[in-house]
Amino acid sequence: MTITAFPLAWPPGWRRTAADARTYGRFGTTKQSSAGNWRSVQDITVAAATQRLRAELDRMAVRGDDLVLSTNLKLRLDGLPRSDQAQPADPGAAVYWNDPWTSAPRCMAIDRYTKVEMNIAALAATIEAMRAIERHGGAVVLERAFTGFAALPAPIVAGMKRHWREVLQYGDGRPDAAIIRGCYRTLASLAHPDRAGGSTERMAELNQARDDALKEIQ
Repeated sequence: MTITAFPLAWPPGWRRTAADARTYGRFGTTKQSSAGNWRSVQDITVAAATQRLRAELDRMAVRGDDLVLSTNLKLRLDGLPRSDQAQPADPGAAVYWNDPWTSAPRCMAIDRYTKVEMNIAALAATIEAMRAIERHGGAVVLERAFTGFAALPAPIVAGMKRHWREVLQYGDGRPDAAIIRGCYRTLASLAHPDRAGGSTERMAELNQARDDALKEIQ
């Protein structure tokens, strides 16, 4: 896969949560004394949330080298997000993997919570819940659900053109040619007609957005 672990590569077409609509997540870890006479619940850490997510995907037979956890947290030497850093302005988290049986690309993204670790934990919890569907005989339902997580674009009203910032997921920053091209390459790897979920329409929209963005710099 060509998705970046850092910075965050948000799936094309997935809705974003407005900053003022995000809430504080309540995912935690429980600690207990060796004597068993006290227990405490602490907010989950980035490392613990990442471990929880990887464990859920491992139960789906997804290998560690065949998935990418993408956030705006800088990475450790092993390629996983570091815990000892300030929260980024965008706390979203996205995970990409290939289906171990069909090799079809899959993705899931959450930015509902104010902290990155809470969004990573939410990804793990969502996958765990969806796996429960399979355990109860809903394999077909599960497959259809994950097929929906193929980064499909949001529908566009006929005759309406989306602004290049929305298409390239650029944000409000000042236009920069290198960043524009980087966003384009990341999204084009998913939108290409030869990829599952890609199409000529998506590529055409990306190409136009890139050209419009570069024109603003001139």
